[in-house]
Amino acid sequence: MPVPDYETLMLPVLRLIASGAKNVADCLPSLKAEFGISDEEARQLIPSGRITVLQSRAHWARTYLAKAGLLQSPKRNLHVVTDRGHQLLATNPQRIDNKVLDQFAGFNEWRAAGSTGTLPAAEPALTVDDSQTPEEAIASAHAILNAALRDELLGLLAEITPQQFERLILDLLAAMGYGGGDLANGLMTKATGDGGIDGIINEDALGLDAVYIQAKRYAPDNKVSRPDIQRFVGSLTGEGATKGVFVTTSDFSREARDYLIRVQHRIVLINGQMLARLMVEHGVGVRARSSYVIKGIDEDYFGGLNPTALS
Repeated sequence: MPVPDYETLMLPVLRLIASGAKNVADCLPSLKAEFGISDEEARQLIPSGRITVLQSRAHWARTYLAKAGLLQSPKRNLHVVTDRGHQLLATNPQRIDNKVLDQFAGFNEWRAAGSTGTLPAAEPALTVDDSQTPEEAIASAHAILNAALRDELLGLLAEITPQQFERLILDLLAAMGYGGGDLANGLMTKATGDGGIDGIINEDALGLDAVYIQAKRYAPDNKVSRPDIQRFVGSLTGEGATKGVFVTTSDFSREARDYLIRVQHRIVLINGQMLARLMVEHGVGVRARSSYVIKGIDEDYFGGLNPTALS
């Protein structure tokens, strides 16, 4: 039979991982057998030609389950069922789909693309349904893809070394135009004894002013606190600097944000979600996989046609 939609695959994927499958690849043979998917159907590729339809839909099923807190990934390409996931399986559900996942707060927040702190809430809700026009559906699907990509980026950032993370921040600021976009205008401080400064990048190509950087690779539940910000401000003062960027893979406490209101230094805070968004927007650590061009009628062309020239 044809490959089922990703919602139909949610329950089987959750059960298979609960039974010992380590990742989606481990689930594929069982999914193929359970749904009677032929070899030819299993080889069918998505339009980009990157992976098969079965792989794609199973991966999206896993992503949605994780956003609802039913799965978690201790490390890349390893998934385990959470207590919440086991509790749901214990109810012997006949099906798991987005309506079932809606009961979990984390899933609703993700679908709504909500944000906190400095992260702008500029994206539409992460839903695609029959009530949308084709262009609206494309925009919603694009938002879903980017939200999942940001989560993947944050997972990868947790695996790189602190030095690699600091280098990545300099690369991102250069891609954003700091230092005239020239990586040579940014430098990393020594791994130890950096005085609370992880990197420095010129604000402009001529090097008339510098931006000092602090980068903290924290776990999601470990927010940057007010003392962390105070130490950074102290480091800036010691360098005679007035501008800084504090970047973290987690977030900032309210006390940390409030403290900046009372200091003269100009400090920008970038939390994990905003960092991932900026990486996507400026092409750092990501690359285009496929593109779709939507064309419309060129009214100027048709309005400029001269009927007499055709006779």
